Amino acid sequence: MTGEAMLWWALALLFASLLVVAIEVFVPSGGLLAVLAGGLAIGSVVCFWNVSPTWGVSSLVALIVLTPVVIGFFFKIYPDTPMGRRMILGGEREIPEGEHQSSSPAVNALDSLLGQDGDVVTSLRPVGVIRVDGVRHEALSEHGVIEAGARVRVIAVEGDRIRVRQVV
Repeated sequence: MTGEAMLWWALALLFASLLVVAIEVFVPSGGLLAVLAGGLAIGSVVCFWNVSPTWGVSSLVALIVLTPVVIGFFFKIYPDTPMGRRMILGGEREIPEGEHQSSSPAVNALDSLLGQDGDVVTSLRPVGVIRVDGVRHEALSEHGVIEAGARVRVIAVEGDRIRVRQVV
């Protein structure tokens, strides 16, 4: 096979790898698609090596650098995107058609907690139980672990999720 044909195969395998990674985001496969994408990327590097050592080293370095960047994107940035919030358990709740968010008594009750102080009942690691005005609520620590007995302030209410920060 000629060098030009091998280059096209390498680029096609690289593109296929990226496509499979994108599909992995939307299709729950238990990591099977991620393994397939990894195999395609390795095949791409092998084809690049067959074109020339320069292409091989360049593609290998790019793969070694970009893989952690992509993984970091999914663990750090993706959960904060609108699609990520919808796909992760406990994300935004869907409100039935014709019903306004303000008409839900449970949501209104949680919205009234915003800015209030409470006590930690069970350690927030990062999720635990807090008590505000004598009522227990499940809450999420903004940063790290907050031990039981500490004072916290409700800083955000997102749907049915309460986020708190330790009061110093």
